[in-house]
Amino acid sequence: MLKWALFFLIISIIAGLFGFTGISAATAGIAKILFVIFLIIFVIFLILALMAGKAIL
Repeated sequence: MLKWALFFLIISIIAGLFGFTGISAATAGIAKILFVIFLIIFVIFLILALMAGKAIL
């Protein structure tokens, strides 16, 4: 997920440099959404891992 967010961010920057502002804004929005989804999933798995670690001990 983070890989796709970075991919869309790079596409957005390149499109912005060439003057394609519509494409740049759209890909930047997609990158933001994917990054937020990544953060949410990361926090969920981090909490689950901490809970599993406490259950083992």
